[in-house]
Amino acid sequence: MKRTDTIVIGAGQAGLAMSRCLSDRGIRHVVLERGAIAQAWSARRWDSLKLLTPNWQSRLPGFAYTGNDPDGFMSKDAVAAHLRRYAATSSAPVEERTGVRSVTADHAGFRVETDRGGWVGSSVVLASGACSVATVPGFAAGLPEGIASHTGLDYRNPGQLSPGGVLVVGASATGVQLAAEIRAAGHEVFLSAGEHIRAPRSYRGKDIQWWMDSAGILATKAREVDDLERARRVPSLQLVGSARRMFFDLNMLAEGGVEIVGRLSAIRDGTALFSGGLANHCALSDLKMNRLLDTFDAWAERRSPEGIAQPERFGPTRVPAAPRVSLDLTGGRIRTIIWATGFRPDFSWLHLPVFDRKGGLIHQEGRVAPGLYALGLPFMRRRNSALLDGVGADAAALAAEIERHGSRLAA
Repeated sequence: MKRTDTIVIGAGQAGLAMSRCLSDRGIRHVVLERGAIAQAWSARRWDSLKLLTPNWQSRLPGFAYTGNDPDGFMSKDAVAAHLRRYAATSSAPVEERTGVRSVTADHAGFRVETDRGGWVGSSVVLASGACSVATVPGFAAGLPEGIASHTGLDYRNPGQLSPGGVLVVGASATGVQLAAEIRAAGHEVFLSAGEHIRAPRSYRGKDIQWWMDSAGILATKAREVDDLERARRVPSLQLVGSARRMFFDLNMLAEGGVEIVGRLSAIRDGTALFSGGLANHCALSDLKMNRLLDTFDAWAERRSPEGIAQPERFGPTRVPAAPRVSLDLTGGRIRTIIWATGFRPDFSWLHLPVFDRKGGLIHQEGRVAPGLYALGLPFMRRRNSALLDGVGADAAALAAEIERHGSRLAA
C-alpha cells in the first residue's frame, strides 16, 4: 500500500491543474489516470471537434497558449497535446494506465484501490471529468430493431453511419455540430430541439467568449445564483469552434436541409413522438440571447472598451409553420439516432455516502466531505468551473483547503 498526502483521480485539465496547485504549495500527491494523460480528449471525442473557446482562453495555472493563432480554436488532438505539455512542464506525478476500482474511508484517511495496487492519503480530489457518461433518456430502450444508436462519446464521423436518415436528439453545441456534419455528408437529418440557447460567434467585433470573460459572466460565483441546480443544467451555447459563421443555429441548419422538430418526448410502437413546444423553446432561446447581449451592452457602456462596434440585434429563429409531431422509425427512412442529450460524471467507484437520491454527488463548491473534494464539475464554484479556462481558479481554492485540512490533521 503506497502512501501520500493527496490522491488526485483523473489526469485531464482538472487533475493536472490540481496537481500544479498542490505542487506550488509543496503538498505531496499522486495523480491516478486510467488511460494516458488527456486520453478522453483524443479517444472519446468526434473527429472534427474543436474547442468552443479561443486558444487564448486555454489558460491553466502556470501555463498558457503560446502559439501564433490566439484567436483560433484547438482541435481535440491539439487540446490533448496542450495538456500533455502542461503535465511535462509541471512535472506532474501522474500514474498512467491505473484504473481506480474503489475509494473508501478508514482511520488513515482514504483508501484508493486500483488495478495496479492501493494508495492511502489524507485527502482525495475527484477530477475524473464531468462528461464520463452520456445521458440517454430511458425511453431509448424502446428503439425498434435495426436502428443504430450513438452518443457524443462514441460517434466519430459520418463514415461510421449506415446509409439512410439520422435523427439527432438535442440542439445544444454537440447536437447542432453533429447535425450539420452528418447532413453535409449526404444523410437526411432531423434535429429534435428542446431547451437550447442561441448565440452569435462574435458580437460588436469581438468573440463572444471575449465578452463572457471581460464582462465577468464566466466568473459568476455559485453563491451569487438563485437557482444553482438549474444553472448547472443550462445547455451549452449553440456555437462551433470557427469564426467563419456568425451563427451555428437552427436557422443555419434549416437552410442546409436539416428538418427541425420539437423535443423528443417518447418512442412508442416504433414511432418517435415530438412535443408541440418548438416555437416556445425557440422564442425562449432568442429571449435569453438578447438578454445576454443586453448585459454586454450595459457593461460596454460603463467601461467604454476600445475597438467595440455599435450594438446590434439579430432576426428571430424561424420556426416551421407546422413542425412534425411524429416520425416513423420502422419503415427504413431512419437508420440511426444520435443522442446529444448531455453527459454526467461517473463516480461508480466512490463507495461513500455522498450522493443524493438521484445519484448526484453532493458537494458545496467542491467540498464533498472532510478531506474529499471534487473539481471540474459544472458551475462548481463559478460559471466556468467545467471549462479548460475555469478549473485553475477552483484548483487553487481547493489546494488552499487541502493545505488547511492537512494542518488540522497534523495539529
